[in-house]
Amino acid sequence: MNDRARYRRENQPAFILHSYPFRETSLILEVFSREHGRVPMVARGARRPRSVLRGLLMGFQPLELSWFGKGEVRTLHSAEWQGGQPHLQGTALLCGFYLNELLLNLMARDDPHEQLFDYYRQALMRLAHEDDHAAILRGFEKRMLQELGYALPLEYVAGTETPIHPAATYRYAVERGALPDDGEVPGVPVAGKTLLDMAADDYEDPVSAQQSKQLMRVLLNHYLAGKVLHTRELIRDLQKL
Repeated sequence: MNDRARYRRENQPAFILHSYPFRETSLILEVFSREHGRVPMVARGARRPRSVLRGLLMGFQPLELSWFGKGEVRTLHSAEWQGGQPHLQGTALLCGFYLNELLLNLMARDDPHEQLFDYYRQALMRLAHEDDHAAILRGFEKRMLQELGYALPLEYVAGTETPIHPAATYRYAVERGALPDDGEVPGVPVAGKTLLDMAADDYEDPVSAQQSKQLMRVLLNHYLAGKVLHTRELIRDLQKL
């Protein structure tokens, strides 16, 4: 088996998270592949008017991609559109860009996350059909952190087997979890009901919706380590999500 065949991947479910022009006729892609994680690749000639790839390499659309190469940047061989995903528009489109920015900043390259890929695909479908975009974002943020290995305990007091009480007030400490609020514990103030609602993906309660947004902002900012999410700032300004 030659090197090209050894490092070839065929018909892999994938989404394009980001693309930008490369040289005169090509594109650099950041791809989220179900079986291979985040993979950078070059699409040679994709910007030529008669390229079979032109018009296929769109964000938020399910694709099957084939590529080869063993270096940091692989070479795209072919792409097929799978269909079924409505195009995102308006605020839903901004939310989609926000999800992509999260993944680009927090997901390491060549680290498979099949369950996270499925969550991402579900989130895009929900964004296209549902109006409560904030709830969709909170649910994805939570699952993404959990799938990437960041502990996010919501149903028990940190370091114990004591269940969270819905009527109690807690302080949520980064990398620890919820601690009883005794007036001295540092962390984000949060109601027990909010934590349990987050665990159940229930954001109908306005208090839970607001507190979960605040908590996820603190957690994401910690793990982003100073990286700025431009779409989050834009969405916040436009819709207060």
